[in-house]
Amino acid sequence: MSVLMERITMEPGKRGGRPCIRGMRITVYDVLGWLASGMSEAEVLSDYPELEVADIRACLVFAATRESRLSRLAA
Repeated sequence: MSVLMERITMEPGKRGGRPCIRGMRITVYDVLGWLASGMSEAEVLSDYPELEVADIRACLVFAATRESRLSRLAA
């Protein structure tokens, strides 16, 4: 497992078990949504100072890994 992926946590009682950043209530999908809507990494970090650059990278690794798994299943 990538060191970045260690930043992603899943707890059944938190945010419906969705993957979160380091046990916080900020989900991977929140971060990906902000980036997809046009926010820059700097804007995300400014709005959410509890996040770190490595957290954003971990979200991207998570999404890429998930996409890779889905692509293999569909083949």
